[in-house]
Amino acid sequence: MLFSGGFTFINFVTDMFAIFIFVLWFWLLISVGSDLFRRHDISGVAKVLWVVLLIVVPYIGVFAYLLTQSQGMAERQRARIEGAREELRHMVGFSVADEIEKLDRLKAAGSISESEYAKLRAKLVQ
Repeated sequence: MLFSGGFTFINFVTDMFAIFIFVLWFWLLISVGSDLFRRHDISGVAKVLWVVLLIVVPYIGVFAYLLTQSQGMAERQRARIEGAREELRHMVGFSVADEIEKLDRLKAAGSISESEYAKLRAKLVQ
């Protein structure tokens, strides 16, 4: 326990908050490490320097990486998600032509309006 005085509600809440912060920091450390090792745009030396920084001063290292690389992390994550989505579409047999045919049927049945049809079709054709 962080405070003496036995088991009280304040001690319980404080302990739970401390555990939450530790789990959050550990999750950030894993996220930064996984992003760092998946990167192809930096050299091995730069990766080693980041790892040393993360080991020697973990809090400063995690926050420095997040401050300097957060935009790139978001772009790489978006690219990974899009790649996984495309791979799933190929495995399942998704085809744009099939989806346009489904949209045509929905429009003919009156389930979707002309503007919804145009929006969804434009999204598929991209």
